[in-house]
Parts: sequence; C-alpha cells; structure tokens
Amino acid sequence: MNPLHQFEIQKLINLNLFGYDISFTNSALFMMIAICGLSALFLYSAIKYRTIPNRLQALVEISYNLIAGMVNDNAGKEGMRFFPLIFSVFFFVLGGNLIGMIPYTFTYTSHIIVTFGLAMMVFLFVTILGFVIHGVHFFGFFVPKGVSIFLTPIIVPVEIISYLSRPVSLSIRLFANMMAGHTMLKVFAGFCVSLGVVYGIAPLAINILLTGFEIVISCLQAYIFTILSCIYLNDAIHMH
Repeated sequence: MNPLHQFEIQKLINLNLFGYDISFTNSALFMMIAICGLSALFLYSAIKYRTIPNRLQALVEISYNLIAGMVNDNAGKEGMRFFPLIFSVFFFVLGGNLIGMIPYTFTYTSHIIVTFGLAMMVFLFVTILGFVIHGVHFFGFFVPKGVSIFLTPIIVPVEIISYLSRPVSLSIRLFANMMAGHTMLKVFAGFCVSLGVVYGIAPLAINILLTGFEIVISCLQAYIFTILSCIYLNDAIHMH
C-alpha cells in the first residue's frame, strides 16, 4: 500500500458556495474531533474540580501551568493577556499530531495548508499587534540597535526577509516532521506484512520504537510551534 495514501484528502460531504468547493473533508472531521475532545476534557475537569486533583485534573492543571509559564517566560506579564490564543494554538497542534497516531485516523497537521494557515494567523496577529502597540515605530524592529548607519541598507532587507519567512519556516517544520514520521511508520508497517510472521519481527520491533519516538516528536513539535509563537509575540510587544 502506498505510504502516502494516508495523507489524501477525501470529501465526506460535497458542498459548493458561489462556485467554490467548501466540501466537508476527513481533515475537517478530525479537526472537529480533536477540538471537541479537548474541549470536553477541559470542561469535564472544570466541572469535576477537586481540591485534591485526580489524574485527569492533574494533567489539565500541568498543561495549563506549562503554557502559562511558557507565555510568561517568553513574552512577559504583558503577554499573559494573549494566553487563551497561545493555549488554543498549542492544543490544536498537539491534538492534530497525536490523533494521527490512532489507526484509521487523519493527521491534519501533516498538510502544509493547515500548518501554513495556522502559522500565518499567528504571524498576522503579532504583526498587527506590533503596529497597534508601537505604531510606525514598529518599523524600528527591522533596525537592530547598535548597527552602523553604513550597514543599515544591508541589514534592514535581511531583517525584513527573515521576518517575512517566519510563517514559512514555522509551517514547514511542523508539516515536514509529521509527514515524514507517519510515512516512516507506514513503510515499516508494510514490511511487517510483506515479510511474514518470522522475518517481520524485526520491522515490527522497529515500528514499535518508532511509534514511541513519533509520540515524543508530536509533543515536541507542538511545544516548538508554541514557544516560537510566544517569541514572536514578545517581539511584537517589546520589540528588541
């Protein structure tokens, strides 16, 4: 079986609006499943709140403290106003990464259009925020302090290109890691089937190790995406 078949977008409900295809797909389905599942988890933990937390409540509280600490450490107290956004971004990415580890599901973060859309949303938000807070002085972000006036014509274009490449690098990093990891899992799973019971033991053992490794990578990529978003938020609030 083609290891890339798992990334194919399939239409579940055909929809058209003014000539545009807005069909409900397997990607949209698993986005909804991830969002609804995570929302139900947090709501249940809040409703069933205990002074002495159980394992589920402890997990939710640890997650909350992790993201709160990440925002505070990288964007300061001013950045805590945007904690709900960062919290949502983290769990949207984490949910997409982990839900794809379940057989017969779909990893929506393995598609560049999803990761780029999310990265562009963060990029536009922090850019607009920077201009709202600093006005035209935000253009000073592209002129590092202490740079010689003679080097400014060279440094400024480099800084602008570096800034504009943020959503590209942010999206490609996540998409590439998810796609590569799931492709490798599928390849070794195919070896297990094609080599039979005896010779398939080795690729099966490798696949088990790769599964654990991929779960770690899924969590790590969500963390990296979020912490970079916090750094961009800090740049918008405090500039250099």
